[in-house]
Amino acid sequence: MASTRLYCKGKLEASDFDLDQVSEHLQDPDAVVWVDFHSPTQDDLATIAEELGLHALAIEDALAKHERPKFDQYDGHSFLTAKAVRFEDDVLAPTEVSAFITERALVTVRDEFDFEDVLKRWDEPGDLSGVGVGFLLHGLLDSIVDGHLAVAQKLDDEIEDLEDVLFEERPDHKGMQRRALRLRKNLVMLRRVELPMADVVGALLRTDDAIVTAELKPYFQDVNDHVLRVTDWTESLREMTTTLRETQLTAQGNVMNMIMKKVTSWAAIIAVPTAITGFYGQNLPYPGFEQPWGFWVSTAAILALSGVLYLTFKKRDWL
Repeated sequence: MASTRLYCKGKLEASDFDLDQVSEHLQDPDAVVWVDFHSPTQDDLATIAEELGLHALAIEDALAKHERPKFDQYDGHSFLTAKAVRFEDDVLAPTEVSAFITERALVTVRDEFDFEDVLKRWDEPGDLSGVGVGFLLHGLLDSIVDGHLAVAQKLDDEIEDLEDVLFEERPDHKGMQRRALRLRKNLVMLRRVELPMADVVGALLRTDDAIVTAELKPYFQDVNDHVLRVTDWTESLREMTTTLRETQLTAQGNVMNMIMKKVTSWAAIIAVPTAITGFYGQNLPYPGFEQPWGFWVSTAAILALSGVLYLTFKKRDWL
């Protein structure tokens, strides 16, 4: 159920050891331990809770679903909840990650979050690898927030695609409406995930714990800047989606007006022969009645008047 890692002075020394060995490893003052649980039960967390003295309320929050991102401090440890995001069939779905943070241990609890990117960040050589738990926490938060940035970029690209489709000669308005609605729902979800993250990272920067050292502070500040960027980006994308929908409705109205203008113009043209033939269809003899030239004169009059109307409407771009 649990994945484990042991770091000493920034180097990976052991992995996948039993939870009973956590306390033994932590006796080394240079050791930092990471323990990860995937969809655990309360019994699964009981051992590590006893080993590290984790608060019962923090355990309850880690096991609860749909928790809001937050940062709480308890006696001897801190607790953090964040949300990563991923796409499931073009629909944005959040996945929760909780972390218990002690002086030399990081315990994570997750459901569907993939730690592959986080592990790559931890394993990359760097000057901060020996900082301790703060380095591990930074890698986790940085990976989550970078995922938010990637999602915001993808939603931005989708809006640009919708803009291109909108001005096609024959746009699929029903398909655009479905895409715009799905896009707006995704933006609402991203905003709901990102807004509390600013409070979480801000609380970490203000905390008096030794988690965020002076050496790590600029890096956490960079994460905070990314959070603010995603928040602002999401707000602008929501406004663009609203503008796109209004533009679509305006374009549909313009097309409807153009159709009505053309229909009205053709109706006016058709009314000319209808009026002429209808008037003389009331048993009234027209000029040249029963004469071949009378037929040709009336036909020419119909064609001439209809042609004049057609050319007039065409010149005014009504046809």
